[in-house]
Amino acid sequence: MYPTTQCYTSGVGKSFSKTLLVYKSKPFARFARKAHISDADLWNAARLANQGVIDADLGGGVIKQRIARAREGKSGGSRTIIFFRKNDRAVYVHGFEKKDRANIRPDELVAFRKFAEVYLGCTNAELAQRVEDGALFKVEKPEGEHAE
Repeated sequence: MYPTTQCYTSGVGKSFSKTLLVYKSKPFARFARKAHISDADLWNAARLANQGVIDADLGGGVIKQRIARAREGKSGGSRTIIFFRKNDRAVYVHGFEKKDRANIRPDELVAFRKFAEVYLGCTNAELAQRVEDGALFKVEKPEGEHAE
C-alpha cells in the first residue's frame, strides 16, 4: 500500500514544534488533485483537527476528516485519513469519496495505525528528508492564516 519507511529515532528528548506542520503523501497528492482539493482546504482541515474538531479519532494517531466538495458541503464530500499529533504534525495519507465507498476496512485501519507510529515517530529532519526524496509534500499555510 505504501513504501516501506522507518525512522530510527526514539521519542526520548525529542522536541515538538509549536507550529503545526502539514504534509501529504505522494498517493494522497494524486487523490487530492483528482478530487480538486486544494492545499488551503487541507491546511484548514488540519487546523480544525488541531483545535479539537475531529470527525473521527480512529486511534493510534489516525484520524478521519471530512473535506467539503465545492458548493456541496461536507456530507457528500471527500474523506481523508491523517496521521495526526496535536500541535505537531498532520500527514495526509489516504483519501476517498463517500459516494465511492462508505469507510476503510478493518485491515486498512491496522496498517494505517502501524504507519502512523512510524511517521509520528520521525523527527522533523527525517520528514524533511522524505520531502526532499519526493515521498511527502509539505502543505504550506495559506497567506494571511495565523500561526497555530
